Amino acid sequence: MKNFIDPFDYAGEFAKHMGKGILLTTKAKGMVNTMTIGWGTVGIEWGRPMFVAYVRESRYTRQLLDENPEFTVNCPVAQIDGKILGLCGTKSGRQMDKIKELGLHTEEPVNISVPGIKELPLTLECRVVYRNPQPTQQLPQEILDRYYPEKDGVRDFHYAYYGEIVSAYIIKE
Repeated sequence: MKNFIDPFDYAGEFAKHMGKGILLTTKAKGMVNTMTIGWGTVGIEWGRPMFVAYVRESRYTRQLLDENPEFTVNCPVAQIDGKILGLCGTKSGRQMDKIKELGLHTEEPVNISVPGIKELPLTLECRVVYRNPQPTQQLPQEILDRYYPEKDGVRDFHYAYYGEIVSAYIIKE
């Protein structure tokens, strides 16, 4: 059951929880994957409600987003089990089914193919309208060093995925 909402009425909730982490969920070739994100914005681009998600080049989530340009953003409305965000932020969907491992429950979507996560019931369904590698040439050195340390001469930068919010709701039991 879903309680449909205006995503802008809950933008503060997304911002508040973003610091600790929320989930970004993808689906391609029948595989559902979720990962913890700590960067994202709710806003308006091109006259449309958007959630902009930032996903590192190396992430399995990026591969799935490129195969199926849809995602859900899943945010808690109360305290969340830290194990969920911890595992989803440190393990790759390439090696394990995080949803099964954590015993999470999915919710059928309304307008896209990617489900929500019942344990994080504040849900945005998004369809990617634009993606872009993050421009990094003019970033200050301290940001590069802190967020993009070199490993074997390579920095793992982000892609920005501009997802039009096509549905927003709170999953109810």
